[in-house]
Amino acid sequence: MKILQKKWVTIPLLWLITFIVWQIGAWIYGPDIIPGPIATWQGAQELLSDGSLMQYIGISFYRVFAGWALGSLLAIPIGLTIGKVTAIRVFAEPFLNFVRFIPPIAFITLFLVWFGIGEQSKIALIMYATLFIVIINTLTGVLAIEEDRIRSARSMGASEWQILLHVVIPATTPYIFTGIRLAMGTSYMAIIGAEMIAANEGVGFLIWNSRLYFRTDWIFVGLISLGLMGFLTDRIVGWLGSKLLFRYGVINTTALRRR
Repeated sequence: MKILQKKWVTIPLLWLITFIVWQIGAWIYGPDIIPGPIATWQGAQELLSDGSLMQYIGISFYRVFAGWALGSLLAIPIGLTIGKVTAIRVFAEPFLNFVRFIPPIAFITLFLVWFGIGEQSKIALIMYATLFIVIINTLTGVLAIEEDRIRSARSMGASEWQILLHVVIPATTPYIFTGIRLAMGTSYMAIIGAEMIAANEGVGFLIWNSRLYFRTDWIFVGLISLGLMGFLTDRIVGWLGSKLLFRYGVINTTALRRR
């Protein structure tokens, strides 16, 4: 109870200090360089009044969600296959460790050439940003399974398919879920780069286009919107995981911090 009471005091205090420091920075450097909280709020009202802000947020969220979901659905069976089949892992693991260090933004030009300037290139970029994170986490989960559990299942007559369904996947689920949550953050970083370079809608476009009008308040609005989008989606995914996958050891870290 005392911890909760302290949180109700310290969290608003931290936000108050943040706003004060932010405003002091605006006074020192001027609103053209660092717009203060009030100027940023006024800029947000401008963008909200004509509906552009919510439209950009919706478009960016659609791109992130589509690429993230498709990438995760594709990555999970690939990671399970690489983890289970040694022959495939010998060849695939060096390739994964090579490609995963190439950032998604480096592929923007190629994806524009391959998929065009439409939605396909943005969604493909998000899929790339998601794919390797989820594959590697899934692979790590498969390799972390104790061999005794698999031997016990085999000794009781379980087939390889039954071992996969009843031993490997349940044991790997926490790793898969961690990879999915991490990939969500990478997806937001990737889509902003794509929208800055090759888009006429989205939060990344808003941030990039605002420089033409020297509207740093709109840039701050875009940055805050991104933070809120990422925060809310991460909390929703974490809550759903703790409710739907609790039996597999997936827990909501936010709920643990409140205890």
